[in-house]
Amino acid sequence: MLDRVTIQWIKKPLEHGANHLDKWGVSANQISVMGFVIGCFALPALAFSHYDWALLFIIINRIADGLDGAVARIQGISDAGGFLDISLDFLFYSLVPFGFVLAAPVHNAVAGAFLIFAFVGTGSSFLAFAIMASKRGIDNPVYRHKSLYYMSGLTEGTETIACFVVCCLFPAHFAVIAYGFGAACWFTTITRIYSGFETLNQSQ
Repeated sequence: MLDRVTIQWIKKPLEHGANHLDKWGVSANQISVMGFVIGCFALPALAFSHYDWALLFIIINRIADGLDGAVARIQGISDAGGFLDISLDFLFYSLVPFGFVLAAPVHNAVAGAFLIFAFVGTGSSFLAFAIMASKRGIDNPVYRHKSLYYMSGLTEGTETIACFVVCCLFPAHFAVIAYGFGAACWFTTITRIYSGFETLNQSQ
């Protein structure tokens, strides 16, 4: 819901950083992989309740996720790069709640499982429509710079990052936050399935 706003805020800084990385010969795919590797350190940090370190790794991962796209727009957007980026993104999104489960299995297990379950809904509906939109040649007028159709919703990247940040700042309340955000994710999934079906059905 907020991605189209935050994209405008961070566009210039990302473009500035991407220009330097491109001059240094760093590829978008290298940034994607490195950002994911650094983000993976959030898992042990969360598991051992080092939430400040986990927050740092999460922020670095998300910065890298913005930079790889900015660099790709300079060097040339590719299907392979888009596939790599979105695959690593969804793996990382599931990694974070799993880390909170490891930190406090008794209190966080069900809430963490529910949030991951909700991420499956948002991710599958997002990617399934992107595949069909590509086959039909349906373009997104808002996110034309993306390598695949970027389907909007109540919970997008900005909201997910905000959820992770709040969880790291208030880890004792992870369960409540996870249930609330998971419910919002399911609202997104339901609306995406409905709107996606209607769009594809009308384009036949």
